[in-house]
Amino acid sequence: MKDEKLQGNEKIEAAIEGLKKEPTQEMLAHTLTVLRRRMKEGAELIVAVDPAAEGSGLGAHVIRTNDGDRWWMAFTGFEEEIKGADKVMSAFMGNMGQLFEAVLKAEEVKGIIINPWNRTLMLDKTLIRIILGEAV
Repeated sequence: MKDEKLQGNEKIEAAIEGLKKEPTQEMLAHTLTVLRRRMKEGAELIVAVDPAAEGSGLGAHVIRTNDGDRWWMAFTGFEEEIKGADKVMSAFMGNMGQLFEAVLKAEEVKGIIINPWNRTLMLDKTLIRIILGEAV
């Protein structure tokens, strides 16, 4: 049984899958539109947290990419979260819009990675502002 606030997130997964198959500006725009719609529907993501994290307010688990950038990570569903079993200590469900706003305020991170183990989408702060409808 899926949590009610996660129902519909398979639309995000399908959009990301389409973007991977056809990495065009049009497919990126479609994917961002799907994210915006889900956000406006009050959808939630599962946010990886690190209880030992100091100073990051939310306590979001940070992963470092090969280029040294730091990112928060979130998942569209519990199935996606358990695929990696990385160092994720715990998680909570959070409202997409509030999560995106928090990422923009977190100076130490470049953005958020949705589903880092599978059907991955890296949203830097520019893309997050587009989803939120802010001027870029």
